[in-house]
Parts: sequence; C-alpha cells; structure tokens
Amino acid sequence: MTAMAHEPLTQEEVLLEGFLALDTPEGFRAELIEGEIVVTPPPDGDHEDCIALVVEQVYGRSRTRMQFSGNKGLILRSGGDCPKDRVIPDGTFTPRELRLYRGADSWMPCDGVAMVLEVTSTKPQADREAKRRCYARAGIPLYLLVDREASSITLFSDPEKDDYREHCTRPFGKPIALPEPFGFELETGDFL
Repeated sequence: MTAMAHEPLTQEEVLLEGFLALDTPEGFRAELIEGEIVVTPPPDGDHEDCIALVVEQVYGRSRTRMQFSGNKGLILRSGGDCPKDRVIPDGTFTPRELRLYRGADSWMPCDGVAMVLEVTSTKPQADREAKRRCYARAGIPLYLLVDREASSITLFSDPEKDDYREHCTRPFGKPIALPEPFGFELETGDFL
C-alpha cells in the first residue's frame, strides 16, 4: 500500500490556519479582514461608554426584542481569493427569538444578524472602509458606525456586493432613525 501524498495547503488555508492559531494577549482582538490579520488593543472607557449608550436604547426602545453580543466573532463571506473574513464587531444585534448566540463558539455565521455596531478607536479607517465592505459582502442589513473622530454616527443599509447602497450620517446631538426591526430614533446627544 502506498502512502497518499497530501496536497499542499493553499496560501489562503495557511493564512487561516495561522490566524486561528494566534494567541493574542488578554483584551486584544485579532481579526482576519480582507486577507490581512489585524490585531487591536483593548478599547478605552469612552469607546465602551458609546457601546453601552447604543445597547441601552436598543433594549429599551426597539420594537423587536434584541439580543446583544460584544465578543462573538462573525465568519463572513470574503472577496476574491481571501479566506472568509473573521471579524469581531464591537456589537452584534440579533432578534431574541432566533437565539443565535446559544451553542455558538467564539466564531459564528452571520445569518440572522440584524445590525453590527462599530465605534472607532485606534484604527478608524478599518471601521470606515474595510469592515464596512466585509459586512456588506456578508449581507448584514444594517451597519451602525459611531465615528468619535468625526463626532458623527452613520447608519449604512441596503447591502449589495462590496458596499451598502444607502447611508445616513448625523452629527452627535442629532437623532438617527433605525429602521425595522428596530423602528425608533437613536438619540446621540449623550455621545457629546
């Protein structure tokens, strides 16, 4: 009996294998975004405060009961020859009735995710561009970006291919409408 030769791993498989083997320091996040491994340091207190302000309003005002996770990674469709993107949003909202977080390990598919939330920090361009493309390619209906540097909040909607066809930007202090399944105006005055 002859031993079967194993086919060599593709560059994409090697990258994914290396990414999954990373041992990042506590609090740091490692993501695989458009074929690049991105490691970000722990967020600051203002970053966390912005997330809490959004979550509080979604829980209190959304027409659909939502669940939130700030630490589940999403496995997303990628473009080109890259392995699937693996992104850890600052926040993920899913309708509670779906119970998507149950049984999922640290990485889960994005099917059923209603909205992702990012708050800019050390790498704002990644939030503004690369992550936006990743979420659009995956078909996530809504992407909410709290841009602390620009003092604005943007809701991206209607994903198609590599981007969202619609977006609405408001300066901090002005409300921004979140469509169904949320169905309310998110107040942003507390971001000031």
